[in-house]
Amino acid sequence: MGEHIEADNAEAIISRIEHKSRKIESLLKQYKPVEALKTALEGSPPKTRDERCKSANWIVVHRALMAIKDVDLMFSSLDPEYYDILMKYLYRGLSTGDRPTCDQCLRIHEKLTQKAGLGCILRALSDTVNTV
Repeated sequence: MGEHIEADNAEAIISRIEHKSRKIESLLKQYKPVEALKTALEGSPPKTRDERCKSANWIVVHRALMAIKDVDLMFSSLDPEYYDILMKYLYRGLSTGDRPTCDQCLRIHEKLTQKAGLGCILRALSDTVNTV
C-alpha cells in the first residue's frame, strides 16, 4: 500500500514540475533568467525518493541554470535562502559530465562559494536526506 501512495504522490509531484516548467519557459521568453531560476529552485528538492521526480525537477533547474549569462547579476538578485539548494544542483550538474553544463556549474560554483562560504558546500554534501 505504501508504494501505491508514493506512486500517486509522484504523479502529483510530476504534475507540479510540469506546471513549473511552463512558468519557467514563459519567464525565459521574457528574458528573466534569474526569476526562472528562483522558480525552478522553489519547492526543491521534491519531497520524494522517486527518481523520475528528481530527474524531472533537475531538467527544469538545468534549463534555468543554462540560461544564466551574467552570474554576478544573478547573485545581486538571488536571495541567500536559495544558496544551499543551488549548490546541490550545481553538484548534480557537475556529475553529468556534460561539458557545457559543467562549465556553467563551475562558473556559478565559484561565485556561490565566494558569496555563501564553505558552509554552503558542507551542507550540500552532508545532507543525504534531501537529495536532488
